[in-house]
Amino acid sequence: MSTIQTREHSRDDLSLWAPVEESLADEQLAEGFRRGDEACLTAMYQRWGSLVYTLARRSLGDAREAEDVTQVVFLAAWRGRGGYSPQRGALSAWLVGITRRKIADALSARTRRSELVAAAGAKLSLDTQDGPPQPDAVVDRVVIGVELARLPAPQRRVLSLAFYDDLTQTQIARLTGWPLGTVKSHARRGLHRLARRLQDADRGLRAADSTCAHG
Repeated sequence: MSTIQTREHSRDDLSLWAPVEESLADEQLAEGFRRGDEACLTAMYQRWGSLVYTLARRSLGDAREAEDVTQVVFLAAWRGRGGYSPQRGALSAWLVGITRRKIADALSARTRRSELVAAAGAKLSLDTQDGPPQPDAVVDRVVIGVELARLPAPQRRVLSLAFYDDLTQTQIARLTGWPLGTVKSHARRGLHRLARRLQDADRGLRAADSTCAHG
């Protein structure tokens, strides 16, 4: 084998072993993605995953939520790949558009969680029982009830008395015989746990939706 042939063979070997994300141009990657090539989806994630994560992290300010959004974005892109048209713009720009929509969805979900937690916390006012009304929707009360049931007993009792019985912290202290400071502590920790539980529940629902979509 000549020296030239050896060099050409070496170059061919390198191209065969080069990672997909490095060996494909954006146009080739987009075409393979549209055809349903999973290797191209992997390449997209490796090429633009950090961009998607950075956009989500800057908007949400939370690493875990940003990771969730990143996964949701690429899942949505894969499921909606038939809607991508190269004539309308680059694949990366299309991906950024999906990212912005999913960030908006995450912010809306965060607002919803905050409203549910605030509905429970509103009943913990020390000065008055006439705070904001309880959520009107039955589903809100069901969601709160399910997540309250998973809290430690003292925290569950304090929040349940506040949310369902309209008792203030002072009244809860008298009813339970606990010091007011203890009631405040249980309320604060319970609301924090409740917020996290609602966040985890949102993640579970998104995962279930994804599973159903692929089932």
